[in-house]
Amino acid sequence: MTAWHLVFGAWLVAATSTLGALFLSDVMQLPPCSLCWYQRIFMFPMAIVLALGLFPFDRRVIRYGLALAIPGWLVAGFHQLLVAGVIPESLEPCRQGIPCSEISIQWMGFITIPTLSLAAFTAVVVLLAAARARSSE
Repeated sequence: MTAWHLVFGAWLVAATSTLGALFLSDVMQLPPCSLCWYQRIFMFPMAIVLALGLFPFDRRVIRYGLALAIPGWLVAGFHQLLVAGVIPESLEPCRQGIPCSEISIQWMGFITIPTLSLAAFTAVVVLLAAARARSSE
Protein backbone atom coordinates (compact mmCIF):
# COMPACT_ATOMS: atom_id res chain seq x y z
CA MET A 1 0.00 0.00 0.00
CA THR A 2 1.40 3.37 -0.95
CA ALA A 3 1.62 6.47 1.24
CA TRP A 4 -1.13 8.04 -0.89
CA HIS A 5 -3.52 5.19 -0.08
CA LEU A 6 -2.77 5.47 3.64
CA VAL A 7 -3.37 9.23 3.64
CA PHE A 8 -6.57 8.64 1.67
CA GLY A 9 -7.68 6.18 4.37
CA ALA A 10 -6.92 8.76 7.05
CA TRP A 11 -8.96 11.30 5.10
CA LEU A 12 -11.89 8.86 4.89
CA VAL A 13 -11.82 8.44 8.67
CA ALA A 14 -11.57 12.21 9.25
CA ALA A 15 -14.36 13.00 6.77
CA THR A 16 -16.63 10.31 8.20
CA SER A 17 -15.95 11.56 11.73
CA THR A 18 -16.70 15.13 10.72
CA LEU A 19 -19.98 14.16 9.05
CA GLY A 20 -20.88 11.94 12.01
CA ALA A 21 -20.27 14.74 14.52
CA LEU A 22 -22.37 17.13 12.46
CA PHE A 23 -25.14 14.52 12.20
CA LEU A 24 -25.19 13.95 15.96
CA SER A 25 -25.34 17.65 16.79
CA ASP A 26 -27.45 19.04 13.94
CA VAL A 27 -29.80 16.18 13.04
CA MET A 28 -30.09 14.29 16.34
CA GLN A 29 -29.92 17.57 18.31
CA LEU A 30 -27.27 16.31 20.78
CA PRO A 31 -25.38 19.35 22.06
CA PRO A 32 -21.60 18.78 22.25
CA CYS A 33 -19.73 19.23 25.53
CA SER A 34 -16.57 21.34 25.83
CA LEU A 35 -14.22 18.40 25.23
CA CYS A 36 -16.25 17.43 22.16
CA TRP A 37 -15.72 20.94 20.80
CA TYR A 38 -11.95 20.65 21.28
CA GLN A 39 -11.95 17.31 19.47
CA ARG A 40 -13.91 18.90 16.63
CA ILE A 41 -11.33 21.69 16.47
CA PHE A 42 -8.71 19.05 15.64
CA MET A 43 -10.85 16.74 13.45
CA PHE A 44 -12.77 19.14 11.19
CA PRO A 45 -9.75 20.91 9.62
CA MET A 46 -8.00 17.56 9.22
CA ALA A 47 -10.71 16.47 6.77
CA ILE A 48 -9.89 19.51 4.64
CA VAL A 49 -6.09 19.47 5.05
CA LEU A 50 -5.76 15.78 4.16
CA ALA A 51 -7.99 16.19 1.09
CA LEU A 52 -5.91 19.14 -0.14
CA GLY A 53 -2.71 17.14 0.28
CA LEU A 54 -3.96 14.25 -1.84
CA PHE A 55 -4.42 16.02 -5.19
CA PRO A 56 -1.58 16.31 -6.09
CA PHE A 57 0.00 14.24 -3.35
CA ASP A 58 2.23 16.25 -1.04
CA ARG A 59 4.18 14.30 1.59
CA ARG A 60 4.11 17.29 3.92
CA VAL A 61 0.39 16.69 4.49
CA ILE A 62 1.37 13.74 6.68
CA ARG A 63 3.18 16.07 9.07
CA TYR A 64 0.26 18.53 9.07
CA GLY A 65 -2.23 15.73 9.68
CA LEU A 66 -0.22 14.34 12.57
CA ALA A 67 0.02 17.84 14.07
CA LEU A 68 -3.78 17.82 14.27
CA ALA A 69 -4.34 14.13 15.03
CA ILE A 70 -1.99 13.68 17.98
CA PRO A 71 -3.37 16.51 20.14
CA GLY A 72 -6.88 15.42 19.16
CA TRP A 73 -6.03 11.88 20.26
CA LEU A 74 -4.83 13.21 23.63
CA VAL A 75 -8.06 15.17 24.18
CA ALA A 76 -10.14 12.14 23.10
CA GLY A 77 -8.17 9.90 25.46
CA PHE A 78 -8.70 12.32 28.33
CA HIS A 79 -12.42 12.44 27.50
CA GLN A 80 -12.65 8.64 27.41
CA LEU A 81 -10.90 8.34 30.79
CA LEU A 82 -13.23 10.99 32.22
CA VAL A 83 -16.33 9.11 31.05
CA ALA A 84 -14.89 5.83 32.35
CA GLY A 85 -14.43 7.38 35.79
CA VAL A 86 -10.64 7.01 35.82
CA ILE A 87 -10.15 10.78 36.00
CA PRO A 88 -11.93 12.40 38.94
CA GLU A 89 -14.74 14.79 38.12
CA SER A 90 -12.90 17.54 40.02
CA LEU A 91 -10.55 17.77 37.00
CA GLU A 92 -13.50 17.99 34.63
CA PRO A 93 -13.13 20.98 32.30
CA CYS A 94 -16.89 21.18 31.65
CA ARG A 95 -18.00 23.48 34.43
CA GLN A 96 -20.86 25.03 32.44
CA GLY A 97 -23.25 23.56 29.93
CA ILE A 98 -23.23 19.89 29.03
CA PRO A 99 -21.21 17.75 31.48
CA CYS A 100 -18.30 16.00 29.75
CA SER A 101 -18.79 12.84 31.80
CA GLU A 102 -22.41 12.46 30.70
CA ILE A 103 -23.16 9.53 28.39
CA SER A 104 -25.76 10.65 25.86
CA ILE A 105 -25.47 7.66 23.49
CA GLN A 106 -24.35 4.12 24.25
CA TRP A 107 -24.43 1.46 21.56
CA MET A 108 -23.89 -2.25 22.27
CA GLY A 109 -23.37 -1.40 25.93
CA PHE A 110 -19.93 0.17 25.57
CA ILE A 111 -19.63 2.37 22.47
CA THR A 112 -20.03 6.02 23.41
CA ILE A 113 -19.29 9.22 21.50
CA PRO A 114 -15.90 9.61 23.25
CA THR A 115 -15.09 5.99 22.32
CA LEU A 116 -15.88 6.68 18.67
CA SER A 117 -13.73 9.82 18.74
CA LEU A 118 -10.79 8.01 20.32
CA ALA A 119 -11.08 5.20 17.76
CA ALA A 120 -11.16 7.71 14.89
CA PHE A 121 -8.13 9.65 16.13
CA THR A 122 -6.27 6.37 16.75
CA ALA A 123 -7.00 5.18 13.21
CA VAL A 124 -5.85 8.50 11.72
CA VAL A 125 -2.62 8.51 13.76
CA VAL A 126 -1.84 4.90 12.80
CA LEU A 127 -2.58 5.50 9.11
CA LEU A 128 -0.54 8.70 8.97
CA ALA A 129 2.36 7.11 10.87
CA ALA A 130 2.35 4.25 8.37
CA ALA A 131 2.22 6.76 5.50
CA ARG A 132 5.18 8.58 7.00
CA ALA A 133 7.14 5.33 7.17
CA ARG A 134 6.21 4.50 3.56
CA SER A 135 7.07 7.93 2.21
CA SER A 136 10.54 7.87 3.76
CA GLU A 137 11.44 4.59 2.04
